Amino acid sequence: MAVSAHVSKVRSLYKRILVLHRFLPIDLRALGDQYVKDEFRRHKGAAAEEAKRFMVEWENYKDTLQSQVLESAGSQLGSVKFGAELSEQSLGNFQEEQIGQLYELMLESTKPNRQFDIQEDTK
Repeated sequence: MAVSAHVSKVRSLYKRILVLHRFLPIDLRALGDQYVKDEFRRHKGAAAEEAKRFMVEWENYKDTLQSQVLESAGSQLGSVKFGAELSEQSLGNFQEEQIGQLYELMLESTKPNRQFDIQEDTK
């Protein structure tokens, strides 16, 4: 029974993050959605301790993004800043592979030219 409760919690978190991504600028949404899907898929068979850390960090991300979305509700989208600064201490806890991933993510998210040719639905 504990396994099904964990699976349900993971699915709920995953879905909530994707819903929150709908409030991001379209190119960040596409990048974020793909990153979330890849990370959740990559950690599907993680050991219990790693899965616990994974869930804590993604819960923190969800909470931060949710706060920023709520703050942005009354302001213009262009003036809203999404994300958070990482302390040197936090970066010191990252593995080398995670630092590389973070750097690649930063490069993608700050490209002057859009990587994606995305058009929003006009429904």
